[in-house]
Amino acid sequence: MNKFTGLWRINHFQFQQLRLGHKMRGKPPIFCRSIKERLDELNYKDELYTKRTDIGFPPEKKCASTARINRLEQTKKNKNDKSLEQLARKGILEIDLDKSKEDWLASLGPLHKKQIAEHYAIYEHLYGEGFFIPHLHLDIFYDLKDGNCLPVYYGNVIKPAEALESPIVSFESDGNTLWTLALTNLDGHLKENNKEYVHWLIANIPGNSIEKGDVIVDYLRPFPLKGTGYHRYAFVLYKQDKEISYDLPQITTSSPLEDRTFSTRDWYKMYQDNITPIGLAFYQTDWDATVKDFFHKTLNQKEPIYEYDFPAPYIKPQEWFPLREPFNLYMDKYRDPKQINKEYLLRKLKNEDPFKTPPPPLKFPNAQYLPRNMPSWLKLHEKKIRNHWGRVNDV
Repeated sequence: MNKFTGLWRINHFQFQQLRLGHKMRGKPPIFCRSIKERLDELNYKDELYTKRTDIGFPPEKKCASTARINRLEQTKKNKNDKSLEQLARKGILEIDLDKSKEDWLASLGPLHKKQIAEHYAIYEHLYGEGFFIPHLHLDIFYDLKDGNCLPVYYGNVIKPAEALESPIVSFESDGNTLWTLALTNLDGHLKENNKEYVHWLIANIPGNSIEKGDVIVDYLRPFPLKGTGYHRYAFVLYKQDKEISYDLPQITTSSPLEDRTFSTRDWYKMYQDNITPIGLAFYQTDWDATVKDFFHKTLNQKEPIYEYDFPAPYIKPQEWFPLREPFNLYMDKYRDPKQINKEYLLRKLKNEDPFKTPPPPLKFPNAQYLPRNMPSWLKLHEKKIRNHWGRVNDV
């Protein structure tokens, strides 16, 4: 056998792909993609849509070893304190919640806020691929006019009737800084799905004096539409590096709703060189009766109501001999529901007499005798009626 004949046989067997007497389908292994190539193709992600960009301030650099040493010393000190042990054994040890909150905000609080915001897709719908860590804590409260205040946390539910007026906002700041506060609705635009409504916008806030800032957009109460579920309202605080005159028209409470159409991502791209997000708080709200009054009296328009039309259930074509199908349930699929309800109603009214006391219910309905020759489907049917199970209660 010469060299060319041997090569021809090798190529012939490679392309023929015979194994145990069966012809293999598909390309030969020498021409197929490797497992790594197939996995790379399946797990491919476009960086344009998956790459995240941090648009906030960098975290403060802290020495991990120093923090660990301080934590161990504090733990050792608490263990050696016999008075704390006695109070804990008696169940009367009290913890300073304010001090605990301060420690949380100074350590893991900003990262936890970021995780919660990502869970609710706040960053995705505000900035697209951008995100930030809310290092500065925002204290936001709605005054309920009864001596109580309702705080805004990170996804708690606040009804529209509880947020009729602008909230009280405070944060830590010195007098040499300028801030911008924005409140937008991420889910409530009536015409465009990828747009928001700006409900409040204050610029050039000196220190933490909200009342001294330039009100560009007056506060507008939330108005989640009926049938659309929960809406997200996000407060974002931006730090300015100088005084800014935003290119936005003055919007008052009486301005039309169309003037409040807003896109946080486009607005931030215009001023990203001068403002940086640093604080975040948001809440959820759903419809209540005050939304209808808001549309009728403030916006002077009819309130839109959304309903979901469920598709009719699929019923397969009728068979001549359906197997493993209860006779009565199978036949009722192809009957008029009104006729079925009429039969149940007549059965209930059969023993009703306005001049006689109704008979007492069966004490042990499952122990009542049923004829031996009764079909199984009919026995189950009678058992459901006796126990008041199923659709007999719908009539």
